[in-house]
Amino acid sequence: MHRTRYRAAQFGGSADEVEVAFYEALHHGDLEQLMACWADEEDIVCVHPGGQRLVGHTAVRAAFEALLANGGVRVQPERARRIDAGGCSVHSVIERIEVMSDDGPAHAWVLATNVYAKTVHGWRMVAHHA
Repeated sequence: MHRTRYRAAQFGGSADEVEVAFYEALHHGDLEQLMACWADEEDIVCVHPGGQRLVGHTAVRAAFEALLANGGVRVQPERARRIDAGGCSVHSVIERIEVMSDDGPAHAWVLATNVYAKTVHGWRMVAHHA
């Protein structure tokens, strides 16, 4: 079994569990776990704040690899709103991100939408737009 699929299978049976694993991977700087949260399809989409639309595993992985180059990102999803429709779950969250300022740690907030689809491997992320 492919390593990414094995690790993703450990997340369990819900979109909520994949979302928890995604944000934990960001926090710990674990690129492999983060990519295991994504669906295997090549039409996955990611937009980082102020960034361009990234389509496909290669582009999404490269962006997160650059983001995590200096370690994890302290980001916590808050006030999630969910819309579940059969094999799709859309989560609108407010991400609280810890950033370093001249005065020490500070917080920034980003609005994000995470879309999950039920795949043959269980629930996986298909879009992240922040």
